[in-house]
Amino acid sequence: MKVRKQYSKEFKLDAVSLVLEQGYKRSEAARSLGITPDLVGRWVREHQADDSGQAFRGNGKLTPEQEEIKKLKAQVKRLEMEKEILKNVWSAPIAQDENQHGIKSFASMYPAY
Repeated sequence: MKVRKQYSKEFKLDAVSLVLEQGYKRSEAARSLGITPDLVGRWVREHQADDSGQAFRGNGKLTPEQEEIKKLKAQVKRLEMEKEILKNVWSAPIAQDENQHGIKSFASMYPAY
């Protein structure tokens, strides 16, 4: 099995710069860098298609929007867990008190909680 070579963001940007800014042909840039022209072409297309400056982020690196979505999902999950805990805390002991002391539970007075 052939191991796939990974290139740094700087290397990719240098290759793109050779083509777009210094006027090299893709094949010339590829030859000088020891890679295939198809790879240089793909990097150039990816760089040109990216408007936000986030081209070549690398594996696992998220855009700012993706990072915010991830944080918000974690916050929603935490809040749902807290809500469930509070629901259990308020319903169980008060139900016991109602049985022992004839006190109406908070949960029975306000069923929406």
